[in-house]
Amino acid sequence: MTEVSFPRRFAATRRFTLGRPRSFTVAGDASRLAFLRSESGDDPVNDLWVIDATDGSERLIADARALLGGDEEHLPAAERARRERTREAAGGIVAYAADPALTVAAFAIGGRLFVADVAAGSVRELPDARGPVFDPRPDPTGTRVAYLSDRSLRVIHLTGGVEGSGDAADREVASEDDPDVSWGAAEFVAAEEMARHRGFWWSPDGGSLLAARVDISGVRRWHIGDPSDPAAAFRTLAYPAAGTPNAEVRLFVIETEGGARTEVEWDREAFPYLVEVHWSEGGPPLFLVQSRDQRQMRIMSPDPSTGASTVLREDDDAAWLDVVAGVPAWTKDGALVWTADSGDTRRLLIDGRPVTPAGLQVRDVLAVSDGVLFAASDDPTEQHVWYLDGSGELTRLTTAPGVHTGTRGGAATLITSASLSDEESDSSGHLTTFLPGGARKDIIEIASRAERPSVRPSPAIAALGERNLRTALLLPSGRRHAGPLPVLMDPYGGPEHARVTKAADAFLQSQWFADQGFAVIVADGRGTPGRGPAWERAVHLDLATFALEDQVDALHAVSDAHQGVLDLTRVTIRGWSFGGYLAALAVLRRPDVFHAAVAGAPVTDWSLYDTHYTERYLGTPEEQPDAYRRSSLLADAHRLQRPLMLIHGLADDNVVAAHTLRLSGELLAAGRPHTVLPLSGVTHMTPQEVVAENLLLLQVEFLRRALGSP
Repeated sequence: MTEVSFPRRFAATRRFTLGRPRSFTVAGDASRLAFLRSESGDDPVNDLWVIDATDGSERLIADARALLGGDEEHLPAAERARRERTREAAGGIVAYAADPALTVAAFAIGGRLFVADVAAGSVRELPDARGPVFDPRPDPTGTRVAYLSDRSLRVIHLTGGVEGSGDAADREVASEDDPDVSWGAAEFVAAEEMARHRGFWWSPDGGSLLAARVDISGVRRWHIGDPSDPAAAFRTLAYPAAGTPNAEVRLFVIETEGGARTEVEWDREAFPYLVEVHWSEGGPPLFLVQSRDQRQMRIMSPDPSTGASTVLREDDDAAWLDVVAGVPAWTKDGALVWTADSGDTRRLLIDGRPVTPAGLQVRDVLAVSDGVLFAASDDPTEQHVWYLDGSGELTRLTTAPGVHTGTRGGAATLITSASLSDEESDSSGHLTTFLPGGARKDIIEIASRAERPSVRPSPAIAALGERNLRTALLLPSGRRHAGPLPVLMDPYGGPEHARVTKAADAFLQSQWFADQGFAVIVADGRGTPGRGPAWERAVHLDLATFALEDQVDALHAVSDAHQGVLDLTRVTIRGWSFGGYLAALAVLRRPDVFHAAVAGAPVTDWSLYDTHYTERYLGTPEEQPDAYRRSSLLADAHRLQRPLMLIHGLADDNVVAAHTLRLSGELLAAGRPHTVLPLSGVTHMTPQEVVAENLLLLQVEFLRRALGSP
C-alpha cells in the first residue's frame, strides 16, 4: 500500500480539522449540547449531533447527505461569500442556529431550509420557504424562523411546531427593489474584519427584529475574472479599499407580525461602523458603533418604539480601539459587560468596574448569562478559560498548557483545548469536554473523528532577545544535528494573529518543512495579540519596519540560543497573507539576512486593501501618505537581489491578485527576475487537494534550488 504524503493528507483533511466536533450550543437549562461533526477525518460533510447531559449519550439529529437525498449541494452566492469570510472549508451543515432552550435548530443546506426538533431528534424541510435560503435563525420562543433570501429578510412560522403538519406561513418583512440594497446581511468589512457575520437579531419575545439595511451603491466596484477561461464572465465585487467609501449601514426595528419599521437613530456620519448588536432578557437592546478612524466607540441603547438612542458608554484611544468578540452584552441580572484597556492590560468590565487583574489580557467574551465566561492570557503562547460568577468570584477553569476556548449554558460549560501533548488531547491535538454542572459532576468527553497527523510537532518555545520575542524552533524529526541547517522563517507576523502558541496544529506545516531539512523558526513580533495594548499598537502607522526588525532579531536570538544549529548563510522565509507580505518585504529590504522568499497572497500595496483593517493601522492614504509609502512593497522592487516566488489565487476577493501583479510589474520594469505562480480559480483559501498539496511541494523545491541544496 502506497503511503499518502503529508501534503496530500493535510489538504484532504482540511488541515486535520475534519471529524473534529465544533460549533457548540449548550441548552439554557444545561440538559443537552448540540454540535457539528463529520463522520471521519477526510469526510468534509458535517452533520448535526446532540449529547444528552443526563447520561452522556450521543445522537445524530441531522444527516446532511440523507437530507439532500443524493442531490448535489448548490450553494447560494451569499453562502459562498460567507464561507470565504469565515474561511470555511467543510460542507454539509456548516452553520446552524438554535433557540436558547435548544429545542429548535435551523440550518440551510444547498439553499433549502431545514428545522430540527432537538429533543425529539427529528428534522423536516420547510418547502414553503423562499429559496435560496441563507442564515436561518429561530426566534427565542422557538415558533418562528427568520432567514435571508436574495437581498430580503423573511420570517416563516412553524405552525404546529417542528413536527406539525400545517403549512408554514412564510412572508417577507424587509426588502427593496434596489439591487444595491440588502436586508439582514453583514457587509464585507463587518464579515471580514469585525467578525460580525450576521445582520439581524431577534427580540427576546420573538415579536420584533433588529435588522441592518446595507446600501453598497457608493462602494467602488472591482471585477474579478478567470484568465484561464476567457469565456467566463467577470465577477463584480463591491470592495471598499482604503480611503474609499464604505457601505452605508442603517439599523431598524421591525415588527414580525405587522411589519412596521422604526429606524434606530445615531450619528452615522461620526460613527459609520455598526460593530455589534445584542438583545437579550437582561436589558434593552444594545448596539456598538465605531468611528471611521476607529479611535472612538459608543455603546448605545435604542428605544424600540421610537428609535431614539441613548449613549451608555464611550471609549477612545489615540491609535485605535480593538473589537473584542462577545461584547457589549447584558448579564441576566442586567449588568453591562464590556472590555477596556487599563494601563497595558485589556480588562473585563462589569457596569464599568474592572473585574480582572492587571496583566491578564482578555481575548474574547465567550458566553454571558448569570456570569461571564471569557478567554484570557497572562502568557501570549497560551489562552485559558475563566468564569466570573454572579457574585463576582473569578475562577480559572483550564490549567494545562495550551490554547483553550469554550461556551456555556445554564450551569454547564463546554471546553475545547489544544495542546502540544498527546496525553492532553485526542489524535488531532484537540480535546473537547462537556461539564454538565448541577447534580451531575461527571465530565463528558466528546469523541473526535479527526485523523492523526503523520507529523508530530516538537517546537522549542522560548522568549528571546531584549524584547522577549516569542519564538518556536522546529528541527527535523528523529535526527542528530551534527552540522548547521538551512533556516526557514515561517511567520504570520502581523496584527490579530499569533502563531507561537502551545498547540500542535499551529506547527503542522512548519514541522513538515523542518523534516525536509530546515531549521524552522516561527516568531511573533510587535503588533501580534496577547501581550497587551502597547505591544499591539507599536505598529501604528508602520506595518513594515518593526515587523521585519523583529523577524531579524528573532533569527539571531534563536541562533545565539542554539549554537551551531543554524546556518545563517542560508536563510529563507515563507508566508501567506500578511506572512506573504512579510516574506517579500524581507528579501527586498534585508537581502543581507534573507536569501530567498516565498510570498503567498501578499498585500503589496496597502491602498488596495480594505478600509476597516488598513485604516486602523495606517489611517487613510490621503491623511497618512508617508505611512502607506513606508508600508508598501512597490517602491522597493528595484532592490530585489534574491530569489522570490509570488503565489496568488486569481479568484481571491480578500487580497486581490492585483497585489501580486502590481509588484511583478514593478519587478519587471526594474529588470529583476522573479517567479509568479498564479492559481486559477483559487481564492484566499486553497482547499483544493491537488492545489494545496503541490503548493507545499513546489515551495520546498523552490527554496532548495534557491539555496543550491539537494
